[in-house]
Amino acid sequence: MNFHQNPAHYIKHMTIHVKDLQKMTDFYEKILGFTVITRTTTAATLSADGEHPLFTLQALATVAEHQVRATGLYHIAFLLPNRSDLAHILQHFDRIGMRLGASDHDVSEALYLNDIEGNGIEIYTDRNPNQWEWLDDATVKMTTKRLNVADILTEATDEWQGMPAETCLGHIHLAVADLPRMRDFYTKGLGYTITATYGDQALFLATDHYHHHIGMNSWESLGAPAKKDNETGLANFTIHVADKEAVNKILTNLKPFHAPITPLPSGFSTIDPSGNEVRVRY
Repeated sequence: MNFHQNPAHYIKHMTIHVKDLQKMTDFYEKILGFTVITRTTTAATLSADGEHPLFTLQALATVAEHQVRATGLYHIAFLLPNRSDLAHILQHFDRIGMRLGASDHDVSEALYLNDIEGNGIEIYTDRNPNQWEWLDDATVKMTTKRLNVADILTEATDEWQGMPAETCLGHIHLAVADLPRMRDFYTKGLGYTITATYGDQALFLATDHYHHHIGMNSWESLGAPAKKDNETGLANFTIHVADKEAVNKILTNLKPFHAPITPLPSGFSTIDPSGNEVRVRY
């Protein structure tokens, strides 16, 4: 099953505001193995397959450091196609001495790190969806336990050759100020379904029966202000939907929220209750 194509509402692209474009581009290209497909003096767009853009690094003209308690990006999650790919990048990280976190979430196996400007990154592989445990309340069992790194390394078949071409944006996880308001905006407005909750501090949402396309928490950001335009961190992210009809349905559902709407080619842009720019396109 592919949860990152139509009709799912999946994350297709994101833009990150950066302080040092050259150093950040080098990190994602040389350390993580992405390919730069367009580059200017103010921005670089990167891809896993050399053709389809996954994210853009955009230099700020004047820079303020992202505040620890501000809302915005908690982490962006890159989904690898195979468990062997996770083994290969684990070996690569070990060789270069990269500092990592690692967790088994039942539905997936994940590595965690930060880029050189402090943006959170998850690199993960999904377990077979047939192994996911869906509960009676229509949520999926997701836990956090120690990753069996030794078992993953048994999957290695080759040297790490950079990000596999099939790598995609598996999900985005947001730091939010007000979880109930964000829940309503993303479920009643954008059409997501809640797939898991961690008390009253975190929740996970998806379409098309994925474990989550979007995560959000208020662990360090409860009541925090939105990221300012000149702060490093998340600039915007794009949700891809199936067609114009899906876009129009979301526009109708967003009307009660009185969110600002800016037309874009094949869609629109809006601002969620935590101040994130969300682009919806087909």
